[in-house]
Amino acid sequence: MDNNIKIIPFGGVRENGKNMYAVEIEDQIFILDTGLKYPENELMGIDVVIPDWEYLREHKDKIVGVFLTHGHADSIGALPYFLMDFNVPVFGSVMTIALAKLAVKNHKEVKKFNDFHVVDASTAIDFNDVTVSFFQTTHTIPETLGVVLETKAGNIVYTGDFKFDQTAKKGYQTDLARLAEIGSQGVLALLSDSAGAGITGASAREQDIGDYIKETFKYQNGRIIVASVASNIMRVQQIINAAVAVGRKIVLSGKDIEQIIDTAMSLGKLHLPDDLFISRKEAEKLEPNQVVILETGKMGEPIKSLQQIANGDNPNLQLTSTDLVFVTTTPSYAQETEVQKTKDMIYRTGAEVKFISDDLNPSGHANQNDEQLMLNFMKPKFFIPIQGEYRLLDRHAELAEEVGVPKENIFLVNKGDVLTYKNGKFHVGEHIDVSNTMIDGTGVGDIGNIVLRDRRVLSEDGIFVVVATIDRKKKKIVARPQITSRGFVFVKTNRQLMQQSADLVEKIVQENLDQKEFDWSHLKQDVRDKLNRFLFDQTKRHPVILPVIMEINQHQKKIKNNVEKKEEKSAKSRSTKEHHRGRGKNEWQKKRSSCLI
Repeated sequence: MDNNIKIIPFGGVRENGKNMYAVEIEDQIFILDTGLKYPENELMGIDVVIPDWEYLREHKDKIVGVFLTHGHADSIGALPYFLMDFNVPVFGSVMTIALAKLAVKNHKEVKKFNDFHVVDASTAIDFNDVTVSFFQTTHTIPETLGVVLETKAGNIVYTGDFKFDQTAKKGYQTDLARLAEIGSQGVLALLSDSAGAGITGASAREQDIGDYIKETFKYQNGRIIVASVASNIMRVQQIINAAVAVGRKIVLSGKDIEQIIDTAMSLGKLHLPDDLFISRKEAEKLEPNQVVILETGKMGEPIKSLQQIANGDNPNLQLTSTDLVFVTTTPSYAQETEVQKTKDMIYRTGAEVKFISDDLNPSGHANQNDEQLMLNFMKPKFFIPIQGEYRLLDRHAELAEEVGVPKENIFLVNKGDVLTYKNGKFHVGEHIDVSNTMIDGTGVGDIGNIVLRDRRVLSEDGIFVVVATIDRKKKKIVARPQITSRGFVFVKTNRQLMQQSADLVEKIVQENLDQKEFDWSHLKQDVRDKLNRFLFDQTKRHPVILPVIMEINQHQKKIKNNVEKKEEKSAKSRSTKEHHRGRGKNEWQKKRSSCLI
């Protein structure tokens, strides 16, 4: 008898990052990764984006655990927020769990959570009729694992991030024998990484990348500012090896990278001499050709950090004409515009810029050949390409057809699609609403489309504030409307527009005051609508209009006078009483004195 199986992507399909997939087998839900993604250009002010898991809140009793494939943000970044809603065990390799603990520790709401479980490629965990096991893959962080859910109907395999590299060192190697074993058992469905589906040539071997970094360091005479993802342990090790080889010291850019390096060293995943790292003050005493600055930025994303440095907004680091900014990370497709802008900003400072991706393909993801090799190992009956934009998923689907997977057994799913297994076949049945949850500072999910729209309008057309003071009882405007504008027009050269706007607001307010029934909300909306039309006719712009209507009561003076009279009368009364009390006290003291004599 087949299991009742549902596969639901909550992120990671038709987008970059934010990997999160739920596999529901009978009455158990297995969560595969809980990642985040960095915002695209139009998400103004948003720090990161995580999946929306409202559906899971309604089925929280079914969740048996979270199974993490590796320690990058696209896999573990949303874990602290997930644990705020679901108190379930978390499984991962030693390195992955160590980084997950760091992520959780930085959030006070869940910093005491400690239901972590370390697994490896030899681990198998029984959950009633489902057995969860793992397999080692190659990625840019050690101990990356794929996940296997063994069911009566066959294995459901989630690769996580992977590639094949025959030069990979211990801790990064793919267990090819284990892949063959999983495939021979029968794979019902394969969820496979598509991020590199657009890479037609061979990916650079990590050994070649290490040599390239070393050569770059060797022929640079000034300081080297190296931009890297903080959790890319393999790349950090290559930077360390290059610095040691040419006799340079390394300055770490912030707390995030320091914590990750400390963790990796304590687990034996990084190897370096004791005196390699120095402080910024110590670096100032050295010659420029003796210094490397490792810049990882906030949350391990270096591009924004490089922009701040180029703008002169980083008080600890100013670029000079002898500096080399060396970007050793591969930015996501969503950041292509930001990358080009960053290059331009750095060049303007006089510094040199070098991207490793201009000369090599340093991707940690499988290229087309690797993806087809994984398909041949697994021989899946059904295939679901994941982790990539639609064009990459579509290309991965074509690659699957080339190695013999029937087209009708390949599913290009969207977030919220429920892939249901019934009568020996998968089909896309119901659809659940899965949106994005945006994180801005400490706010979780309190930024929606309306707020983003307002931010976009503010950035494009500015703000227009109107302040009017009225006396509702006398039905008149007490003071002429005052107008303040920011980011809309230059006020000094547009005085006539300001005066006309004030005249219009005065007219609108008076019309509302003359009506029999006065309504505050109607007045403000009336000002917004009519002023918006007027300003658009004049400028072809739609600023954010904020009407501020204040009310005063001109009869307050008379009331105040009455109050003052009452207070004066009360004060006189108190003074008279105190006078009599004082007089009585003096007379008693005189009598007392005479008695004592």
